[in-house]
Amino acid sequence: MSDSKPTLLWLRRDLRLSDHPAWAAALKAGGPVIPVFIHDDTVASLGAAPKWRLGLGLGKLAETLDEKGSRLILRKGEALQVLRDLIEETGAGAVHWSRLYDPDAIERDKAVKSALREDGIDVQSHAGHLMFEPWTVETKDGCYYKVYTPMWRAVKDRDVAEPLKAPTDLRPPQSWPGTDDLKDWRMGAAMDRGADIVLPYQTIGEEAAQDRLAWFIDDPINDYNDARDKPAVNGTSGLSENLSLGEISPAQCWHAGMRKLNMGSKGAEAWLKELVWREFAYHLIYHTPQIATRNWREKWDEFPWNEDGDTPEVMAWKQGRTGIKFVDAAMREMYVTGRMHNRARMIVASYLTKHLMTHWRVGQAWFDDHLTDWDIASNAMGWQWAAGCGPDASPYFRIFNPETQLEKFDKKGNYTRAWIVEGQDEPSESALSYFDAIPRSWDIGPDDAYPEPVVGLSEGRQRALDAYKGRSF
Repeated sequence: MSDSKPTLLWLRRDLRLSDHPAWAAALKAGGPVIPVFIHDDTVASLGAAPKWRLGLGLGKLAETLDEKGSRLILRKGEALQVLRDLIEETGAGAVHWSRLYDPDAIERDKAVKSALREDGIDVQSHAGHLMFEPWTVETKDGCYYKVYTPMWRAVKDRDVAEPLKAPTDLRPPQSWPGTDDLKDWRMGAAMDRGADIVLPYQTIGEEAAQDRLAWFIDDPINDYNDARDKPAVNGTSGLSENLSLGEISPAQCWHAGMRKLNMGSKGAEAWLKELVWREFAYHLIYHTPQIATRNWREKWDEFPWNEDGDTPEVMAWKQGRTGIKFVDAAMREMYVTGRMHNRARMIVASYLTKHLMTHWRVGQAWFDDHLTDWDIASNAMGWQWAAGCGPDASPYFRIFNPETQLEKFDKKGNYTRAWIVEGQDEPSESALSYFDAIPRSWDIGPDDAYPEPVVGLSEGRQRALDAYKGRSF
């Protein structure tokens, strides 16, 4: 390949300039670099909130590239055909991208790589979405880790390469290929009126992500051990949406956390463990791709979960009207912010799969549609962990009690007041926003009475325990 030939940089979930090995390699090739994002089936199939948030990230990256004299080319269609069209239009001799690890992405990328190489194109994939490639972390028996803690011990002292600096010269071509208009993609169409409510809670783009990291590392990380479990406290990094879209790299987070750990920060190790928990989820989806759609432990296929997502009890769960305050506050938080506190996620998942005896896939699908920090690996593993059918799972007999959890982690009731209007003379703006974000068809308003529990906590717990005891496996 001649150094003068352009290189196509196929961006996916790596919407940043710094610590971007694929971008660095494309620039190293010597010719112009043409960044491109392809709206293919993997984008079309995204839920409402993740697709909308992706659109915001693309818009912010496009602005950044314009300011630096480059451009983001947008194309819609099947990935291989789009790339072939761009190669013909630009004379590109190479295509670079950052690896993804879910089964659909792997299947697509293998096919694209094989076909383009047969066309005589130099195709290279790079690390960047993870710190540790899944095939580089093994047990003594040469197997992948099925339990988190041993994996943490295996990687915690590994070297993670220092993050790459953002390039100063993006080497744009003299002429650009045509591009779609992002507005025409209507990435937020399914959000309807909810978009305006959720927007203020988003941290969009690389610069905002770096600012958030700096804020967290400066002080909140010191109290992370305790603060991370308190849903009313702003005690987490809040970087899940940025990590999901690659607006910040895990290595950048890791090195920032390690610096604090070496300075004696008490909360730093706990935060570093959460970064490895994310890695664990991706290693599992790489080695056992069925985790995204099926019970990881196959024997759980026999368990008598309800799989109807439209029963009155499940609809009450979706609407944040179960009559269980911790569950309802969490579900409403998700509708207003696009996110949900991690402690709350465990509670709502346990309640759905155990108290309501409903299949984790029903909850997974609901989160797929409503989380702006949606992550295919973390969402799948998190739901199976809570349900008891996944790797390193919460034991099936562990049934979180939302009331005692609320007493322990929100003793003053700040979290429930923030998100539940009913019963308050002067409800918060955040709680009222819920009614502006939900579908009008629900016909729910702030003057409605707070519901009685759809399933009593003792009743639901006993029903779940009886089902567990009656298992044939």
